[in-house]
This record gives sequence, structure tokens and C-alpha cells, in this order.
Amino acid sequence: MATPNIHLYTAQTPNGIKISILLEELGLPYTTHKIDITKNEQKTPEFLEINPNGRIPALTDTFNDGKQIRLFESASIMLYLVSEYDKEHKFTFPPGTRDFYEMNSWLNFLTAGVGPMQGQANHFTRYAPEHIEYGVNRYQNETRRLYGVLDKHLKDSNQEYLVGNKCTIADFAHWGWISAGGWAGIDIDKFPQLKAWEERMWARPALKKGANVPDPYKIKELLGNKEEVERIMQESKAWIQQGMKEDAEASKK
Repeated sequence: MATPNIHLYTAQTPNGIKISILLEELGLPYTTHKIDITKNEQKTPEFLEINPNGRIPALTDTFNDGKQIRLFESASIMLYLVSEYDKEHKFTFPPGTRDFYEMNSWLNFLTAGVGPMQGQANHFTRYAPEHIEYGVNRYQNETRRLYGVLDKHLKDSNQEYLVGNKCTIADFAHWGWISAGGWAGIDIDKFPQLKAWEERMWARPALKKGANVPDPYKIKELLGNKEEVERIMQESKAWIQQGMKEDAEASKK
């Protein structure tokens, strides 16, 4: 196994914390670099050298050839970390096995489904400059449908985790999004199996530690405070709209 020289570039988002959670669960040493996305630090030349797409999370490490490797896109980072540092398949399965392929299916279910759909539900529910009922309904309903798929899978499989009754990277990838479902207007109480899974995950000490990187994880307590939700929503709306404007202008050049 290579000696880790891991630098994690991240922020307190569902995609960001899935990497710090995995690092903590693996017990790997790493250096955290907080990227303030409210100040567009993910668009600086230095960060774009690591992730040309200008998004968090991103990660660098010393590869087995002695040179630095850069990684971006959260699923890609997770697959790298377990390939390099989880040789005993503690949080994955041996490549080529049935469980390995099923785990990859659920990992892609998150990256292609839950994440994008819930992200859009977040946007139209919290950040759009005007209330667009069609957008809110479209993405909330699709997110609920995907939650229903997860809920049914957990019930039908009679498993505590998504694959092989073992906690894997597929679970870690989903947790940050599911735990923040209320921000997108999704009531997790409507999905009892998924709610029990979320609580089971939250009880893991390493997951809690990773969820608090690079800032304290506050979404659970935040959702119970309507005034604070409104304040953060308005602050976030301002910088998100500004960032969208800057991206649009840059794309015209």
C-alpha cells in the first residue's frame, strides 16, 4: 500500500462530506483545504489546476509512480481511495463479484439520479430568483420517487445497508444527500426504511467525524429553525445567483 499524501479540497456540502467520511472510515491521514464556495475560491487558477471543472470536492495524492495525482468528481475520488487504500474490501467488494457490480450500480444511482435531482430541487425550492411551481414540483417529485426506490430496495432486500448487508461507498455517497433531504422539501418520515438507514449511518462515529469537515455539520438542527433557514437561504441565494451570472458571462467570451 502506498503511503498517503492526501490533500482534500472541500466544503460543507453533500458531495464534499462524502469524501471526508470515507477518509475517516478508512482511518487515513489527510490534510483539509477548505474551499469557500461563497467567494468562488473553486474558480481560482490554483484550484482549476486540480479540478478544471471548478467544483468541489477535489483531491491530490502521491501516486505509486512517485508523482502527484489529481482527482475530481466525488465518485471517482471514492473509487480511487478504496482501490488504493482498502485492499481488504472493508467498504467495497472484490472486483468482478456480483456485489461489486451491484455496489457500482447504486453508486451511479446516486451520481446520476439522487444527487442531480435533489440538487435541482434545492435550487428551485431555495435559490431561484422567483418561485417557479413547475420546477419545484418537477424536481421534488423526482427526488421523492428516487427515495422511494431506495426505501423499497431496503425493505425488499431486508438489509441494513444498500448492498450485501455491508456498509460501503454506495452508502457513504448517499448519506449526505438523504440526511439533507429536508432542505429540498423532502419529508424522510414518508420513507421509514430509508429513515432507519439514515439513522443507522449517523450512529457511526467515523461518519460523524467526517461529516464535520471542513465545518460543523448543522443541517439536522438547522431544519428545525425556520428563521435560520430563511436567513441562510437568502444569503445563499445572493451568491449563487451572482455565481451563475459570472459563469454565463464567462461562457460568452
